[in-house]
Amino acid sequence: MLTNRQLFLLNVAQTSSSPRLLEIERAEGLYLYDATGKAYLDLVSGFAVSNIGHGHPKIVQAIKNQVDLYMHLSVYGEFVQTPQVKLAQKIISLLPESLNSVYFTNSGTEATEGAMKLAKRFTGRTEIIACKNAYHGSTQGALSLMGNEHYKQAYRPLLPGIKFINFNQPNDLEQITTKTAAVIIETIQGEAGVCVPDSDYMLLLRHKCWQTGTLLILDEIQSGLGRTGKLFAFEHFNIVPDILLTAKAFGGGMPLGAFIAPKQIMDALKENPILGHITTFGGHPVCCAAGLASLEVIMEENLIETVSQKEALFRQLLHHPKIKEVRGKGLMLSIQLNSFIQVENVSKRCVENGVIVDWFLHCETALRVAPPLIIRPDEIRKACEVILEAIDFFAEN
Repeated sequence: MLTNRQLFLLNVAQTSSSPRLLEIERAEGLYLYDATGKAYLDLVSGFAVSNIGHGHPKIVQAIKNQVDLYMHLSVYGEFVQTPQVKLAQKIISLLPESLNSVYFTNSGTEATEGAMKLAKRFTGRTEIIACKNAYHGSTQGALSLMGNEHYKQAYRPLLPGIKFINFNQPNDLEQITTKTAAVIIETIQGEAGVCVPDSDYMLLLRHKCWQTGTLLILDEIQSGLGRTGKLFAFEHFNIVPDILLTAKAFGGGMPLGAFIAPKQIMDALKENPILGHITTFGGHPVCCAAGLASLEVIMEENLIETVSQKEALFRQLLHHPKIKEVRGKGLMLSIQLNSFIQVENVSKRCVENGVIVDWFLHCETALRVAPPLIIRPDEIRKACEVILEAIDFFAEN
């Protein structure tokens, strides 16, 4: 009889030739547990999804309660569904006044696709500007925005009318013109290795978009929901986007995303043609119930208030001759090493010692550190000890 691992490789579509192959039986809080009962401290949060940890009882209960009432009823936007209404009302109450209309999707890449369509429809323009080393998803529209040709070349032709600028380079903002429908940018670049822009750059970007009538789309799919020490990272820069993208942690572990905009912009999807953007499962009621519970936990338990202190402790402890730099904001961090081989070896050693770290799509020389916001100081110390031991181990071998 084949094992689960063998069946996984045989029957589940693969994304690489070297998956981790950890077989996890359950997850709770900060920890994943394999079939032998071994615990793994999760420093990746399912890639910025599990901001309040795994299996939070309030989320589990919210899911059970909603399943007892109803699951899928109809395509998105036709029936009034209480979980959608409550979650939209809650997230809007926490955002700037202009961001008052929520279009629910299943994922971050779908939020990107919807925002691209909305920007073209509202402005009547076709050009979109993205950044080099950007990542906004992997469907064909989102892939067109990816600022790394290595991941795009096999899938061309992609969308026309896409231009690329350098992230955090003010001079490149001159490429934004009255022909530009939107600039889409990660408030903090994730897959580039967690690159934080200068405040002056973000202000210049905002003003340039205003001057040219260009919509500013901020992708907070990784950086949102408290990860950087604010509910959304744009709050660090004293700007407000025209369209905000969220997903990953938005569903509290369930598949959920959204693009959020002023109602006068969002209404462009209603007519000429009607049903300008549609989805069957976007805003699934069970996912929205989970998302609301997650958002309530983040706010009621004041998880955001402790993020900067936890970042400071990581930075205090992560000192080593082989560490070139620790970049990031809040609990969205990267540890810059010297090579991919070093990153790969250190990552494997950390997993052997019960700590899950990873690397980045466009920055293979850095380790990803993005634990759930509930991580305690003693767990940060334990995690850093394991990381430093792994760096030492491969320095000596």
